Amino acid sequence: MSPENWTQVTEFVLLGFPSSHILQFLLFLGLMVTYVVTATGNLLIIGLSWVDRRLHTQMYFFLWNLSFLELLLVSVVVPKMLVIILTGDHSISFASCLIQSYLYFLLGTTDFFLLAVMALDRYLAICQPLHYETLMSGPICSQLVLASWLAGFLWVLCPTILMASLPFCGPNGIDHFFCDSWPLLRLSCGDTRLLELVAFVLSTSVLLGSLALTSVSYACILATVLRAPTAAKRKKAFSTCASHLTVVIIVYGSSIFLYIRLSEAQSMLLKKAASVLSCIITPLLNPFIFSLQPPYWEIKFWLQ
Repeated sequence: MSPENWTQVTEFVLLGFPSSHILQFLLFLGLMVTYVVTATGNLLIIGLSWVDRRLHTQMYFFLWNLSFLELLLVSVVVPKMLVIILTGDHSISFASCLIQSYLYFLLGTTDFFLLAVMALDRYLAICQPLHYETLMSGPICSQLVLASWLAGFLWVLCPTILMASLPFCGPNGIDHFFCDSWPLLRLSCGDTRLLELVAFVLSTSVLLGSLALTSVSYACILATVLRAPTAAKRKKAFSTCASHLTVVIIVYGSSIFLYIRLSEAQSMLLKKAASVLSCIITPLLNPFIFSLQPPYWEIKFWLQ
């Protein structure tokens, strides 16, 4: 079809929902319970971090920011899914679809940066305990969190602008439960090579860059912990990293799965499962994972 004959799509239809009424009811119930538990758990972490003065530490400052981030992430996706199941209206406007996609990738990218910052915080607390308060002071913590948000905002701005400029002339059915980028690209009737290249470079760089920083931090932590004089101190050091490391494995594992190339049917199913893990399951698990760690004030200067 020639460009002059293109008719711009004004709305999309989300097709990634079961057709059976029973399955829809079960999905609605599961999503509602998941969202309530996720919101309650993350809000409790945020509230306790503000109220309890013993939690006014660097680690809990990063933790409540992570909880706020995860709460926003699940709120970008799940409420719209609940409305679709409840009303039966699977349509979403072109502008709303782009906004949802932008917010999803903004929060996901910020999540990578914030997890890397938290890994750096643990490295300084364990490997540089005498200089920790100076190197990770309150203003520096705030600047690192602000930098994570700003980097996430700028990182996904260019791909979103390129996506908004693409022509969509039909069909308008998105084989997903929210406006992810890869099913949107499949619907464009224009040239998507530039956007695919930009998205690949940016997503790969943020994924591998933040993972490299996190890996180096934990390699240094491991080397330091193994030199600890007693098993009790090694256990305390490992325990303060276990929660963060668990979340890192889940987040990066689900993201890496998105790059695996299988058959078309397997690839679609895998990408949907990875999306569910990253934007629904991980925010749900975060409060439970981090609630298992010991009080940070007991292990902050474990080498002293």
